Amino acid sequence: MPENHNIVKDLHLVLKSPPPWNLSGEGIILIFKFKKDWVEKSALLPKHLQGKFRGGLGYVMLVNYEKSPVGPYHELLIIPGKFRKSKKQAITKIYVDSEASTQNGRNNWGIPKELLPFSWKKENGKDLIEIKSGDKVVLSTEITFGGLPFPLSTALLPIHLCQTWNKVKYYTKPRGFGWGKLANVKKITLDPDFFPDITQIKPLLAVKVNPFNIKFPEPHYGDEIF
Repeated sequence: MPENHNIVKDLHLVLKSPPPWNLSGEGIILIFKFKKDWVEKSALLPKHLQGKFRGGLGYVMLVNYEKSPVGPYHELLIIPGKFRKSKKQAITKIYVDSEASTQNGRNNWGIPKELLPFSWKKENGKDLIEIKSGDKVVLSTEITFGGLPFPLSTALLPIHLCQTWNKVKYYTKPRGFGWGKLANVKKITLDPDFFPDITQIKPLLAVKVNPFNIKFPEPHYGDEIF
């Protein structure tokens, strides 16, 4: 895990790494069907997405990127579903523990990454994950997994992102493939001021993906729809 969590505001002070990015590692995907009322009230939507939810599957992802153009890092994100008339998805809240990932994610794809330290431990077939902000626990979870592995790809769970950053729209279609096993969220606690409160919503499916490879291509800009 990256050791340096000092906040750097200027992209010129971190490793600048333009797209495309090829990344690999392991992750946990929780798949939901969020209700519109919950998304509007509890999903911590930015102002430009309020009132624009259009449904679809939602995802919460915990990712351990073992290889990336800016080195290894961890990530927590939520995609509540589809937004706007275009019905593209949007990452509405995301934390990473790498300043280089934070700044490049914003600059390259308009992804609103925020910087927080992670702890990701493996113990007796379990993933023990904790994200903190100072003394506050943002999210803590214990996840088990097992069974026969099965192929999983963005062909089955497509992601078509439309992110807005500094009034610019970034359209990105990442593509990835990995091997999954069924997972079980044994327990989860979080602070709803930092991350949408999913503790009372049962996921449709939970999957541990290990290994996976994913490519983030160059985005399209403006109002272009692909």
